[in-house]
Formats: sequence, C-alpha cells, structure tokens
Amino acid sequence: MNKHFVRIFKNLLLSLMAVGFSAYWVVNLVNVVRYEHFLTQISTPVMQWFAATNDHAFALSETVQLPKGVQIPIPERLRLSEVAFSSAETLRLEHGKLVVRDAGGVKELFVYRKGDVWRLRSERPYRDVAWLTVLIISLLPDSEDDVELDGLAQRFGVELSSARENDFSPVSLGPLAEGFPYLYASAFNGRDESQVSALVPLQDGTVMKVEFRPAFDAFSLPLMFFVLLISIAALGGVLYWFVESIDARLRRLDSAATRLARGELGARVGIEEGDAIGRLGASFNTMAEHIQRLVGVQREMIHAVSHELRTPVARIRFGVQMIEDCLDEKSIKKQLVGIDADIQELDELIDEILTYARLEQGGPILTFQEADVKAIVEQVVCEQQVIKPGMTIFAVYSEDSEQWKLSDIEVRYIHRAIQNLVGNATRYASGV
Repeated sequence: MNKHFVRIFKNLLLSLMAVGFSAYWVVNLVNVVRYEHFLTQISTPVMQWFAATNDHAFALSETVQLPKGVQIPIPERLRLSEVAFSSAETLRLEHGKLVVRDAGGVKELFVYRKGDVWRLRSERPYRDVAWLTVLIISLLPDSEDDVELDGLAQRFGVELSSARENDFSPVSLGPLAEGFPYLYASAFNGRDESQVSALVPLQDGTVMKVEFRPAFDAFSLPLMFFVLLISIAALGGVLYWFVESIDARLRRLDSAATRLARGELGARVGIEEGDAIGRLGASFNTMAEHIQRLVGVQREMIHAVSHELRTPVARIRFGVQMIEDCLDEKSIKKQLVGIDADIQELDELIDEILTYARLEQGGPILTFQEADVKAIVEQVVCEQQVIKPGMTIFAVYSEDSEQWKLSDIEVRYIHRAIQNLVGNATRYASGV
C-alpha cells in the first residue's frame, strides 16, 4: 500500500476524530449554559410567585388534589443561613435572579425574598414546573378579562386560551370531569422530554388551555449549524496546515532547483520524510551530486587537456621554427619526424578525450568479437617502438596466457587500453 496514502488517510482520520471530539465537547459545554438559561426562563415566574405569596399561597397549594399517580415537588422555604452559596450565587439571588444547581442528577432551583430562600428539587424540572404552573393558574381567581389573561400568560411565559372542542380527547375527559387538570404532550421536540400543553378546569366550569414553551432541545438547529461551522473551520484549518506543509516542501525543492540552475552546485534539499516528496528530494540530491561531480570532472579534464595540449603544440611550433633554420636535408628530416610524433601524440590525446566523453555520457556501445589479444599486444609494441626508437620495447607473457589468446573483446578499446599502458610506461620509465 502507498505510504503517502496511508499517511494522508491517518492524518485525516485523526483530524476527523479530533474535530468530532471537540464538537461533542463544545455541544455539551454550550448545552450546560443553554439548559441553565432554559430552566431559568421557565422556573423563575413560578418560584417568584411562591416567594411573593408566601405562606398563604403555599397552604392553598397543599390543598389542591392532583390526578392519581401524579406527584410534584413543592418549593420549600429555607433560611438563607441554611444554604451555603458562593459569592456569585449570592449576588444573583440578591438581584432577584434564579440560581440553578446540579445535585447528582437532581436540579435545585433557588430564589431569594426578604431573608428567605425558596428551593425546588426536581428530577424532571420541565414537567414539574409545568404542573406547578397549572396548579397556580387553577388557584387564581376566575376572570373573563382578556387583559388579565394576557398579563397572566406573559407573567408565566405561557399561552392561555379557552379550550376548544378539538382540544379534548377521550383520555382527558375523565380527569377534567373530576376537576383535575390534564397535562399532555403536544409535540415532541427534544431528546428526553416533549413540549406539553394542559387543560385546566376553572371554578366556573370553563376549561382553559395552557400551552407551554417548547421543551429544551439539545440538538437545536442553530446550535447544530454553529457546530457545523466550527467543524468545517477546524477541518479547513487542519487541511490548510497539511497542504501548506506539502507546499512549503515543494517550494524548498523549487528553490533548490532554481539555485542549481543558477550554478550553485552545492544546492541540496533536506529530506524530512520518506514519502513521495521525500523520495523526490532524494532523487534531486542524487541528481545534483551527479551534476556537481560531472562539472568537477569536466573542469579537471579541461585543465588537464589544456596542459597536455600545450606541450606537443609548443614542440610543433619549435620544430617548425627549427626547419626554417636547417640547411641540410638530414636535419629537416629529423625535425619532420619529431613534428610527426607530436602530431601523433595530439591525435592520441584527442582520441582519449573523445573516449572519456563517451564513457561519461553513459558508456559507448560495445561490439564484442573474437580476436587475438596477443596479436593486439604485438601491434601496440610495434607502434610504440616506432615512436620510441631509442627504447627497446617488448612483451612478456605468462605461461597460462595461451588459453586467453582468443577472446570475445571490443578490439578498439582493448587496443586503446594497452596503448595507454605502454605509452605511459615509455613516457615515464627510464628502463626495464
């Protein structure tokens, strides 16, 4: 499997996991604040009513009977000294604000009035506050004044209206006939609780419909949209960082290639990882080293060629000048022989340079054929003997050389190799 693909997939998977965990954490954190605000909105009117009406309203609330199986907690009055509050909670209470606490899955709601603290403990605050609101409405004096109904609805954050025929159901007729309020789910809007409505019978025989605000929705559309935007921004940031890291490495590679093109042969790329870009960088470094070596070799060759060419050319020029001053044919012939030897040396040098250039370009195409190696050696000895008449040149063969006499060789390059060896020997050796 491609390592680059595995690396990208791993980083994306880790990024998705991190973004998912962060989104879950953000949703929970925001929902803690949202739920506390929701409880404050629905509970403050009820808690303030109990705190304002004091003992009289509390006594009346205990006399109201509820349908069988329905039990609701009633706010209890405590002294301020009986409950320990933080400075921030005390400040909220003194300003008439509701304080919400979480006591092991049970919500505690507090309000303060004239030295007393009213506390409501509930496991299902939305349902219990709805029942308490229904209880309070059933205790209030009857009134057909729409202004008073609107004020009552605004005070408790509900919608009050006279019940219509389609608001009743067969299940609700029994409790209503016995004078009990009937609470029912009107819409499912949350994960654990549903939006509720209630039918409340009044003393004059009329029935009021109470519609409460929607239940708390932990996955509301605005919150999900906000979390989606945060997730997209986080993923975009991760992808930007990832793409930027790749782009930065490619820019460094481009910069190194530009410097190499300008002639900075020492330009190299740092290899950070073994992925595709890392392998490309390694190939670039290998190429740069090869180019640097070739340029270095070419410079050395040019220097060596200029040095080697200077000597025979100088001898040829000197020989030509000497011919002008020679008076006899013997001296002229001697100088011509010397010039011919220098020309031969130049020809050999040029041949060596061309051979070296072909080898540097990847090597010449070799055509092997069966030939007599010993005959080639004798030919080179004869050629060198003509060039060096003052020296005695001969070949010595080992005892087992006869078995290699006929071999598959490239005749031209074997001839050149032996010629270079013998030529160097005749040039720098003073004797056997």
